[in-house]
Amino acid sequence: MSGTWSCLAAARRSERGPRGSFLIDGRRAGSIDAAGALALGAWPHWFHQTVEGVWVMSVPSAEREAVFAEVNAALRAQGLIRAWRDEPFALWNEDGALAAVIERASSRFWGAQTLGAHINGYVADADGRPRQLWIARRAWNKPTDPGRLDNLVGSGVPHGQTPRQAVCREAWEEAGLHPHELGGLTAGRVIELACDIPEGWQHEWLFVYDLALPPGRAPQNQDGEVAEHQLLPIANALQRAADGEMTTDAALATLDFALRHQLLPAGEAHRLNPAFEALLVAPERAEPFDPLPP
Repeated sequence: MSGTWSCLAAARRSERGPRGSFLIDGRRAGSIDAAGALALGAWPHWFHQTVEGVWVMSVPSAEREAVFAEVNAALRAQGLIRAWRDEPFALWNEDGALAAVIERASSRFWGAQTLGAHINGYVADADGRPRQLWIARRAWNKPTDPGRLDNLVGSGVPHGQTPRQAVCREAWEEAGLHPHELGGLTAGRVIELACDIPEGWQHEWLFVYDLALPPGRAPQNQDGEVAEHQLLPIANALQRAADGEMTTDAALATLDFALRHQLLPAGEAHRLNPAFEALLVAPERAEPFDPLPP
């Protein structure tokens, strides 16, 4: 097969210029672009910029979430926060400590690190080698990437859940999979995206999982967020990912699957590996966010 695997470049795409670091309690918690810097000038009593261009939030921890709620609502009204979800996401500092809980959509404005989790659902042959991949098409009314191809299951990770918990919950909502069908869920690798997207700056750790489904077990969407599921031969699915038909997250999760299971021609895998490995999060850094279940 051949293809550009444009997801590799998209994972590091920067189109809006430099971003200034955003600090809470002296620790980096995100970043702010030029448009955001202009907007934050409306709240000098809560946010100020140093001569080095660093943005600092000066709000006691007990008042922080109320301030974020007020500011985020105003930024939403200005069109600077898009695809509002009414879903709480954690805002961590660079040490992995919780700094606040914020609206999911606002994480792109603040350049905050988020977590995502995807499942590569596949059907194996008699030797256990993947021969088909389940691919989802996102509903046409989704706020992000409507109609694009996706993995069997994909989820953002809300505050209070681990990536594994989030993807198991979403497995029912997106694919109609029951908990007892997830016993074979295995972890792949963790991929870091740091890139401009229409909603702002995506800084995300994407946790990848694999799940073998038995032949004849077709997924059934429950929440209306998936338009259809297709079971594709491996070569077909990989080609569509390589050609950019999938979302960036889904294509990266698919590429991780292909490289780990040695599904690509040796020459192509050798060509892609350096760029892909540059996106990987070290296991010891990722493990605290997704500890193995007891």
